Amino acid sequence: MDRRRFLGAAAAAATGAVALPGLAEARQGIDAALSGSDAGDLAYLDGAFERHRGGYRGRPPAVVLAEMRGDLDLLRDVLSRPHAAGTRADLARTAAGITGLVAIIQHDRSDQRDAHGWFATAEQAARESGDRQMLAWALARHAMVPLNYGAPRSAADLAMRARAEAGQAPSAAAALAAAVTARALASAGDHQGALRSVADARLIAERIDGSQAADTWFGYPLQKHHVHLSQAFTLMGRTREAYAEQEAALALTTSPSVMTRALLEMDAATCLHADGDPAAAADKAVGIWERLPQAYREGLVRSRAEALHQTLPGAAHTRLGEALAS
Repeated sequence: MDRRRFLGAAAAAATGAVALPGLAEARQGIDAALSGSDAGDLAYLDGAFERHRGGYRGRPPAVVLAEMRGDLDLLRDVLSRPHAAGTRADLARTAAGITGLVAIIQHDRSDQRDAHGWFATAEQAARESGDRQMLAWALARHAMVPLNYGAPRSAADLAMRARAEAGQAPSAAAALAAAVTARALASAGDHQGALRSVADARLIAERIDGSQAADTWFGYPLQKHHVHLSQAFTLMGRTREAYAEQEAALALTTSPSVMTRALLEMDAATCLHADGDPAAAADKAVGIWERLPQAYREGLVRSRAEALHQTLPGAAHTRLGEALAS
């Protein structure tokens, strides 16, 4: 049963009305003969984009991905139809957003190959739409795949392209690109470049508000800002600044945010090791891991924990390794 028929059947069940045979098909035929015949589907997809962009809201990544499955089928169907140029550009922008969200989820689930593929699709759609801010957002988000999975130079290249696309006006995409550039350069060992990008991110974050600072996957709220800078300073071994960013981020984290909290705590554990206390680092990381729901144990949190595990010596290395293997 397609979506229109399903909705029609649901409405009939709710009102007690019985649909006349062929009535829905007649309306669809009239729609097809009118300009803007896809208006209903386009409006639905735009709403789906707005709904999904709100993030996990305490739900595991696999659950959110499953909820998006039907919308992806509809998007594929609508994209295959002819459209006027303006409508096509709007649809391409929506497609860039929705496919970018799928890429984020696949990144968080550690499916690197699929994440790269979905981000490539999002970037193609963003270019077709002509929206440079959408393209900058897709590139900056894409940079987080190589950044979090061991290729910081590739991440820096993508992030710097994103920063160039975003331009000089303050925007969520520009702030994200600057923050991810800082993290990538820190991971690559270019601490001076990372500090310059930290300053860039801070300057932009101070100048954005409204929807640009909204707590969504497309906004750049202060909480997200502090999360990024926590990781940048952690990677540079600047633990005093990292602890301050972690404290600021946690103070602003009011939603369940299971993954965000775990990542910040892993940053804190890494800072303990950098400060010369590997046993305390292992204890903290093990505590985080043991409290983590099973649905979050494969993906970005595991990657962060394994990165710490590789650097720990002796008994601390063994302790965290045993926890990760359990």
